Amino acid sequence: MASLWKKLRARRLAGKKFVLDQGFQMELTIPTHFRCPISLDLMKDPVTLSTGITYDRESIEKWIRDGNQTCPVTNQVLTNFDQTPNHMIRRMIQDWCVENRAHGVERIPTPRTPITSSDVMEICSKMMYSASEGDGKRFLDLVGKINAWAKESEQNKSLIKDNGLGYVLAASFEAFSSLSFEKHEDVLKEIMLMLTWMSPLGVEGRSKLGSTQSLRCMTRFLSCDDMFLKRSCVQTLKELLSTDQAHVNALIDIDGVPEALINLINISVKRSSFAVIYHIISTKNGHNKLSSRFLELGVVGLSLEALVDTDKGLSEMALGVLDRVSDLKEGRERLHKHALSVPLLVKKMLRVSSLATDFCVSMLWKLSFNGDESILVEALHVGAFQKLLLMLQVNCVEETKVKATDMLKMMNQYRNKLDCFDSGHYKYLRKSY
Repeated sequence: MASLWKKLRARRLAGKKFVLDQGFQMELTIPTHFRCPISLDLMKDPVTLSTGITYDRESIEKWIRDGNQTCPVTNQVLTNFDQTPNHMIRRMIQDWCVENRAHGVERIPTPRTPITSSDVMEICSKMMYSASEGDGKRFLDLVGKINAWAKESEQNKSLIKDNGLGYVLAASFEAFSSLSFEKHEDVLKEIMLMLTWMSPLGVEGRSKLGSTQSLRCMTRFLSCDDMFLKRSCVQTLKELLSTDQAHVNALIDIDGVPEALINLINISVKRSSFAVIYHIISTKNGHNKLSSRFLELGVVGLSLEALVDTDKGLSEMALGVLDRVSDLKEGRERLHKHALSVPLLVKKMLRVSSLATDFCVSMLWKLSFNGDESILVEALHVGAFQKLLLMLQVNCVEETKVKATDMLKMMNQYRNKLDCFDSGHYKYLRKSY
């Protein structure tokens, strides 16, 4: 198997490919000047750089997108990234393909002319006009043209994004949502789906999406049947709230937000949903108005379940939500009653991130001062004492060290009464002498 792979690789480096000729397999050599110096494959859309070297457009665009600023062949620094179509080489390649058609070689199609910034700006201008006139049909036609361009190449997609389409979509979303949701629902759906690859949006775009009309529309989409649309909405909300918590005040006045977010968690749209909940209840108004409702909807149990064998980002958000709701007496009671609370909090300490550790220590500290010694005893049994000792020697925030010290003092009262300590747990502690 290894020798076969080496042979195939050698043939590729030599510009050879297998073709069928009258039922027999034969080798066909691709002329060297028809092959891209990067991919070593037959060029489909040859373009020439300022250094005079010709590459396949897809390969050289990827090279530049990866941050390279030199010509791959000459290693000269590129003074510009202009790519001039090499029509002569492309026609020669097409003629060669036609000549070898009998050997199973397909003619490469003539590539489309790449779009320019002017093309994108013209479309954006037309979209803004259609939105201002409430012309949904015309707007959808323009969206279809943008999508067709984006599918042609990653270069087109980047060019579209870099020429202000994000703001145009955000402003259009606000405009259509202000007119009539029922009449323009299809338009609003298309805009929301396109916004996912416009991220991150600029300040002006976020201000449009953060309006009351836009937020009401997104909230309605959170309860629709289209899973892609739900994901797009919750990701957009996450971006809005994470960059400007002022949007929370408008969002919390909309009916059905907590229910929609909890339902998304139940159908596995977890990370973004927990992030939105966290940003909501991290503000004073959001905490006072919606924390109790989230508790009623079972956010404690859902958050703890999300902590079982999960990734870093989701763990941080779920722990953040638990830390915020544990500020309430009802939240601490619900956390205390759940069998997984203390074991999971201790397990996540020093294992996920410093932020996650801060959240865990904060919750254990709140539960410890809740007047129930069973929390301290359970924490001792699952190894909290050893982890808290280690925390005093690592770089964590001062507030977390103070809380860890408080809990160690309280746990020390019960430590000698329990047979749960193994001296082996302390072998990694740095000695003070």
